[in-house]
Amino acid sequence: MKRLALGLGVAAVAGIAWTLTAPRQVTADRLEAIAAINGDATAGETLFWAGGCASCHAAPGADGDAKLVLSGGVRLSSDFGTFIAPNISPDPGAGIGSWSVADFANAMLAGVSPEGEHYYPAFPYTSYTRMTDRDIADLFAFLKTLPESQVASLPHEVGFPFNIRRSLGGWKLLFFTDQPRVTLAGADDQVLRGQYLVEGPGHCGECHTPRNPIGGFVGNAWLSGAKNPEGEGVIPNLTAGGKSISGWSASDIAYYLESGFTPDFDSVGGSMVDVQKNMAKLTSGDRDAIAAYLKALPERANGWE
Repeated sequence: MKRLALGLGVAAVAGIAWTLTAPRQVTADRLEAIAAINGDATAGETLFWAGGCASCHAAPGADGDAKLVLSGGVRLSSDFGTFIAPNISPDPGAGIGSWSVADFANAMLAGVSPEGEHYYPAFPYTSYTRMTDRDIADLFAFLKTLPESQVASLPHEVGFPFNIRRSLGGWKLLFFTDQPRVTLAGADDQVLRGQYLVEGPGHCGECHTPRNPIGGFVGNAWLSGAKNPEGEGVIPNLTAGGKSISGWSASDIAYYLESGFTPDFDSVGGSMVDVQKNMAKLTSGDRDAIAAYLKALPERANGWE
């Protein structure tokens, strides 16, 4: 009897865990609302650059018009394995050309594939989940205008137990949220626009926020900097508690995003080079909004210390 009871208990726990970790798609009502939007490819291009899509999904080393060929291949190293960005060109076989806007919305907002599997959060849906329905539709419309590529996506190089995708359902329960990362009392429209760009499509926190041992953001450390997962050094603290930009004015930050030059006449370097090139394609108003948001952040100690 004891063995039977134990077996039933284990089965019950396993059943609950299986249910809780199931991929959860965007609600049907929201998907219908997104599908009803006539996506604007011109507006979607701005989101494409704000989201840094080409930085991961263009071929390694691509430049100029080649950055619009989203054949994938960029390798992202981490403590959990190496993730390889897939082909997201409009090719119906190798890319996402056969996807519906609902498929795209589920990927961006819920981290769920058209096959109903969890995506690894190396794809920053943890930030994209804050995007509006209109922006999802517009970005999808722009992606459909890009060149097709028949380059096959490569599988991620992730070992046990991280190759068990179902376990990502538990990770999502702990860390996946569409809520703002910080509360800014009395923020004006410019700061709120900057917050949306930084916390949403810009996904700045994915690199600039420290993570715990299982890859979740450390609480109360938003944008305070982090160890560089790709190698030596650190990703700078963007709050007033760090030395990287704490002495910069909002106009200094906006100019850096536009030109790549710091107030000390140094120039952008490292992985920030691609980010700055993307930000240079935004409107001056959006760069000013990002700067205003960063200056409004609460001060945090360096996240890597």
